[in-house]
Amino acid sequence: MYLYHYGLSELPFTLTPNTNFYLGLQPHHEALDVLLVALKNGEGFIKVIGEVGTGKTLICRKLLNEIPEHFVTAYIPNPYLKPDELRRALAAELGIKQAQRMNVNLLSERIQKRLLELHASGHSVVLILDEAQALPEESLEALRLFTNLETETRKLLQVVLFAQPELDQRLNENNFRQLKQRITFAYQLRTMNPSEVQYYIEHRLRIAGHKGPNLFSNALYKRIAKVSCGTPRLVNILCHKILMLCYGQGKYVASAKDVSLAIKDTESVDEPSCLGWPLFLSGTTVITMMSAVYFGVLQ
Repeated sequence: MYLYHYGLSELPFTLTPNTNFYLGLQPHHEALDVLLVALKNGEGFIKVIGEVGTGKTLICRKLLNEIPEHFVTAYIPNPYLKPDELRRALAAELGIKQAQRMNVNLLSERIQKRLLELHASGHSVVLILDEAQALPEESLEALRLFTNLETETRKLLQVVLFAQPELDQRLNENNFRQLKQRITFAYQLRTMNPSEVQYYIEHRLRIAGHKGPNLFSNALYKRIAKVSCGTPRLVNILCHKILMLCYGQGKYVASAKDVSLAIKDTESVDEPSCLGWPLFLSGTTVITMMSAVYFGVLQ
């Protein structure tokens, strides 16, 4: 698309969590530290809460890449599973054969046996669930029962929950008080402040290979930070659209107009006064302008 125009080797603002672009800003670095320390201490439940788009999945993948070698990980990215499905998913991750064919009692026995085998060989097992707020109520209870599996000195299974704030709301309910008490470490992931947004944008451009002049002025960095509320996903969406617009006009530096058009093209952000640009611009503005490039309308 615009890679050659800006001298980039890859797209810098994709929505796919790519650990090559991991920056290690304070909130992300602290969250990763909390996870690694808690896991090394052998704690049962660990929780990382963050709003939509704040980088939970990226931290999750970073953890999977950096977790010490003696850990055996079971990763479940979509935990909207019934208790039986959750057990079978865990069993499959632990390498238990024919897990889908076993009855519940035999499956539970095989899981416990496998955990004891791994413990005896010096391994620790951690179950990592992304989007944990989607767990059904009965599956949350099954998850709690998993952590009853233990030796006299250590839990056989540790659980890491990455979730949106809705999980905290559910855990505050009386019927989940036992599970809530077992969460020994927790971290609340915050959004980026304006200076972090600027550093984040510049970092991703640099990793993608950009070596030209600054694409954004300080004023535009601040405006992107304001309308995105410092949410990484929204920053990515806006910056991608801004680069598309500049490319379509043959420019190398973004203007206030480009930012305004990107804001109006993005439903998840809002700005009451977009510097006077027309209010009739729709959610297809950027796509329309880019299409015009290929038909020679924009020079």
